Amino acid sequence: MSDSNANPTTTTRTALHELADQGVSVWLDDLNRPMIADGDLAAYIDRGVLGITTNPTIFATALSEGEAYTDQIESLGMDTVSTDEAVFALTTTDVRDACDVFAPVFQRTGGLDGRVSIEVDPRLSADTAATVETAKRLWAEIDRPNLFIKIPATVEGLPAITQTLAEGISVNVTLIFSLDRYRGVMNAYLTGLEQARERGRDLSSIRSVASFFVSRVDSEVDKRLDQIGTDEALALRGKAGVANARLAYQAFEEVFSTPRWQNLADDGAHVQRPLWASTGVKNPDYPDTLYVTELVAPDTVNTMPDKTLEATIDHAEITGDTVTGAYDDAQKVLDDLAAVGVSYSDVVDLLEEEGVDKFEKSWQELLDTVAAEMSKHPGRA
Repeated sequence: MSDSNANPTTTTRTALHELADQGVSVWLDDLNRPMIADGDLAAYIDRGVLGITTNPTIFATALSEGEAYTDQIESLGMDTVSTDEAVFALTTTDVRDACDVFAPVFQRTGGLDGRVSIEVDPRLSADTAATVETAKRLWAEIDRPNLFIKIPATVEGLPAITQTLAEGISVNVTLIFSLDRYRGVMNAYLTGLEQARERGRDLSSIRSVASFFVSRVDSEVDKRLDQIGTDEALALRGKAGVANARLAYQAFEEVFSTPRWQNLADDGAHVQRPLWASTGVKNPDYPDTLYVTELVAPDTVNTMPDKTLEATIDHAEITGDTVTGAYDDAQKVLDDLAAVGVSYSDVVDLLEEEGVDKFEKSWQELLDTVAAEMSKHPGRA
């Protein structure tokens, strides 16, 4: 099953390299133009970062601070483009440049890593056809083989994932909370590969990750456990997120050992790696590397905010695989949660609904920020 994510060559080994030894690729959840221009992104790579993801809030913050985007905004203002088109131009420029910075990692790892993700406008999450068309437009505009297009794992997103993959476009499936939905995501991936093969596409050029969110599960479950308030309930705090992710990995192992998968692998296909997302610890009572050290397993990605990345480098103890032998204990956590009155299905359904809403609000924040910046540089009369 495993693809090798060959360890980066650098003078100073860190916990990131120890994670790579275990088959975990560490990606950074942050990107802005100054990072690229000032060499900070290249410095992260030297420390062992193997890829990067982006989101609209990160872009909005970068746009509102400093002058890195001024020249392009002035140019866009002179062309009197819409705010949506300006967002498209600004974000695709950064992502294209980041792809170029990560190109050596992409080459060294045979296409496994060195990946940069950009998301489809989340306002389209309920529109399959529009999601696919936007994914194709982003792919063509950025025009780099180490790009990932982020598509949320909504009900409408699943066929969009399949259709995008069938076009030969690599996909980062995001916003996964439930085990059932994750199985649907893996099925969408396999179906997309099958359709790509029918169209004569090279399966070895198509990659995908499935972003399974972790800390948000604990935040919601812990809130409910605190409301219940019994000793049995309080003893379960901080356990749901890791347990859910470990059971997702069990599902990953099952799906990518089936004859259906082997048939695709024989034609050059690669596994869709689980990606642990939302790995910043939100409860200060928990270890700040909880969602790193407890989710070490081969063929995975851990995408970290800078604070978690620095904590991992500073003091994370990587002790080997902490997932594959823990499935029974993980299932017991979910069973115990049900026993004290926490509904798993209610939690994950709510988190998906809230996740889509947060994505849309984040996108609107980016639009508002760009509009405000462009208003400072009005176009031609």
